[in-house]
Amino acid sequence: MNQIKTFSDRRSHLLSQMQTGVAIIATSPLRIRNRDAFYPYRFDSYFYYLTGFDEPEAVLVMIAANSQGNAEQILFCREKDKEREIWDGFRYGPDAAREAYGFDAAYPIAKLNEWIPKLLENQPTVYSMLGQDAGWDACLISWINRVREQVRSGVSAPNEIRDVRHILDEMRLFKSEEELSLMRHAARISAGAHCRAMQKVKPGMYEYEIEAELLHEFRRHGAQAPAYSPIVAGGANACVLHYIENSAQLNSGDLLLIDAGCEFNGYAADITRTFPVDRRFTSAKKDVYQLVLAAQMAAIATVQPGNSWDRPHQAALQVLAQGLIDLGLCQGSADAVIESEDYKRFYMHRTGHWLGLDVHDAGEYKQNGQWRCLSAGMTLTVEPGCYIRPADNVPQHFWNIGVRIEDDVAVTAAGHEVLTVAAPKTVEEIEELLS
Repeated sequence: MNQIKTFSDRRSHLLSQMQTGVAIIATSPLRIRNRDAFYPYRFDSYFYYLTGFDEPEAVLVMIAANSQGNAEQILFCREKDKEREIWDGFRYGPDAAREAYGFDAAYPIAKLNEWIPKLLENQPTVYSMLGQDAGWDACLISWINRVREQVRSGVSAPNEIRDVRHILDEMRLFKSEEELSLMRHAARISAGAHCRAMQKVKPGMYEYEIEAELLHEFRRHGAQAPAYSPIVAGGANACVLHYIENSAQLNSGDLLLIDAGCEFNGYAADITRTFPVDRRFTSAKKDVYQLVLAAQMAAIATVQPGNSWDRPHQAALQVLAQGLIDLGLCQGSADAVIESEDYKRFYMHRTGHWLGLDVHDAGEYKQNGQWRCLSAGMTLTVEPGCYIRPADNVPQHFWNIGVRIEDDVAVTAAGHEVLTVAAPKTVEEIEELLS
């Protein structure tokens, strides 16, 4: 990316949408893991989207019109500190950050409480992210109240607080070519990790051994971290949607469901593949797998500009419902199974979500009560599944089969692009790689 221009353009667009008022956006705090040890730091996605600045203890302030009628973009960050850099590593400091990231001004974070009330004077509106952090909410109210105390001096305080995410979510929903390039790279690394897992698996291994192979491949290719806690679920564990213990032994005859993706330069990939531990799909497991794959292919085909967000889900449901009937797991017509929601015994989640800086990325799914239409630049996952737990009315040969297949798909002007195409998913491709 052209670092200065990309982030500066985003800030300018936000200011144009605000028209008046002040936006105050903080990055994520450092969080203590135990005693004096911290969790690995990860910036706030909204803050990073507007700044590209990845240090903790930083706040962005944007003024749509200052006292001279000009817009202003200000960063508050940690001071340059050679002593702390010996312990914690490089930090920009305000002067270098202002120049490197294209701000109008930058000040030490220690000056935040002094500066913010001044910047709020005579401003009609504050844009922030209320409800995200109680401590931050308290700071914001305190700053506004300090301005209110000056009312007899003729100074007015903001009379409205708006959620800046209403604007930023819509901005983040449409990915630029620069963002898509990062997402393609995250997808390539993640697909390679899934291939590595397929090649390494064998009966008797533990789920955490396969997780280690995934993490190895992520870091080996420069990804900073997993985009979310990997799911490595063998056998019955695959029927637990958010299984992350990854501690069980893998047995011959098991299917292994892996839901894992890396984060590269802030952008997430999200892939799920399901495959046999002992390298060949057996009949019942193959039937369920082929059904889920057919549902996913039908859903991906509907990812087209102009189609509603819900269209891929409905396409997957039609295939799954008929398939569940064909397998003897549901009765009646496909429409009746969908209307009664009988399918939810085996498929209880929706077929996708937005993807970007967050694995469940920002953006509204409905507008004015209607599913929104897909447009070029949107990026989503397509992930139908089928999870069959033991039950009296379920044939025993289907018990504990869990299958999910997930790809990352970008909407293009002409249709769609599957970003995760390098991860094998047909029965033939998987069995070839496993062998």
